Amino acid sequence: MFNEESLVRIEKIKRMKNFGIIPYAAKFDKKDKISELILREKEVFRDINDIILDTKMWIQTAGRVILYRSFGKISFGKLQDSTGEIQIMFSRENCSISSNWETDLKELRPVSGEWEEMSAYKFVEKLVDIGDFIGVKWELFMTHKWELTIFVSEFQFLSKAIRSLPEKFHGLQDKESIYRQRYLDLITDKESYERFLFRSRFIKALRDFYDENDFIEIETPILGSSASGAAAAPFITHHNDYDHDFFLRISPETSLKKATVWRFERVFEIGRQFRNEWSDPSHMQEFTSVEHYSAFWDFEDNMRFTEKMFDYLFTKLNLDPIVQIKDKDWNSQSVNFSTPWERIDYIKWVRDACGIDVSTYNIWDEDKLRNDIISKWIRFERMEKMGLNTLIDYLYKKVLRPGIIWPAFVYNYPRTMQPLARVSDENPNIVEQFQLVINWWEAVKAYSELVDPIKQWENFTEQAKNAAAGDEEATSPDDDFVLAMEYGMPCQSWLGMWIDRIITLLTGQENLRDSILFPLTKPVNE
Repeated sequence: MFNEESLVRIEKIKRMKNFGIIPYAAKFDKKDKISELILREKEVFRDINDIILDTKMWIQTAGRVILYRSFGKISFGKLQDSTGEIQIMFSRENCSISSNWETDLKELRPVSGEWEEMSAYKFVEKLVDIGDFIGVKWELFMTHKWELTIFVSEFQFLSKAIRSLPEKFHGLQDKESIYRQRYLDLITDKESYERFLFRSRFIKALRDFYDENDFIEIETPILGSSASGAAAAPFITHHNDYDHDFFLRISPETSLKKATVWRFERVFEIGRQFRNEWSDPSHMQEFTSVEHYSAFWDFEDNMRFTEKMFDYLFTKLNLDPIVQIKDKDWNSQSVNFSTPWERIDYIKWVRDACGIDVSTYNIWDEDKLRNDIISKWIRFERMEKMGLNTLIDYLYKKVLRPGIIWPAFVYNYPRTMQPLARVSDENPNIVEQFQLVINWWEAVKAYSELVDPIKQWENFTEQAKNAAAGDEEATSPDDDFVLAMEYGMPCQSWLGMWIDRIITLLTGQENLRDSILFPLTKPVNE
């Protein structure tokens, strides 16, 4: 379980306890962030000898020791907290240690007599390791090499690391180790840490945007009695108390939409969704989305709202509109996020790309479409079991979407594609739907909502037939959803944005796992 170095560190814990030092402290009164101390650099001009005689700048901070070197009577280290890193210095003549119940101890006496007395300075040399947490006190000064440094007069040991950290300047190199032990990656890779800070700021800015546009954030169930809301294979779990199988939600769509039956005209939710599908750089079975409904809007309103949202986020987060993104062939592309964005006709572009007009196929024409696709020398996995909707979707993903690098709205979808969307009044063969595609990834999806309960039930019935025929991604019927609709729903539009994909694109990553703090991995022994 433990290597030799870890066993040595565990032995140090015993020695600490014998000196009356608590190896895992209850608390420390941290008054200063390291980033705040760094901002005071211009104030620091005092000579180190003046500090010893007269302390004027009492500081108190804490963090992880990430570097330590002893030079006899003095020693230097680096302390890291969530905001930055700073050099610390210990002096043999001016060093004391405190514990939870005693303070300012310059000499430590063993309780059992098993070890000799030890000075506080020697305690740092012998018992503090890279990776340990300590709290430090005293004053800032500038070394002769002009490096801002904390002169540590007193310190408190806070937590012992019994495993050594990765080598700082190289960090974790193996991707699998990074995903499994992200906490180590955050210690050694500043860019990785900054990426997840950006993710947090992005989601906060997103919430601010919705709030400023009169949306109410609500919470909807993770477990449901039907796998509805999107075309995807669900995860199934058993409820012991009810003795019944339930589905992890593949989308909060139907629950959010129920809230619009009345009183909630604009609602949104940021949360986790679960789809039991394949994994690749642009797909994860567990992912984060923001989804919203707005009463009295159509999909055109949501297009304008999406452009407004991205303008807001880029301004709020001070982002350059030109983003470097690697395309599907790993070539770097300069992608301009400035609005307005291009609009691409789904049916027309698919027809131009492969010669197939997907709007001419009816709900039970999957065999005809499948043969037409094969006749064009186009194939994709599992197509033999796909229903019409899934065939059309995969054809689009094969011949059209990979060529879209710049942000573009893809619209004019075949009517059969989306059982929850409203059919166009002008063209009964299409639904009022769009996707925002960036670097061939679907980043946003939206449509005008179907609010006719009778038509909704008919669509669900057709989807159930596809599922019975073996289409794993067919949308499941949802009786409770149709019941809510029967009480009257206002005209409205839905939008979903896949946050993991947006963060991955904006931070120049190639895989969603690099934008998810703790991505799911297989157990080590499998």
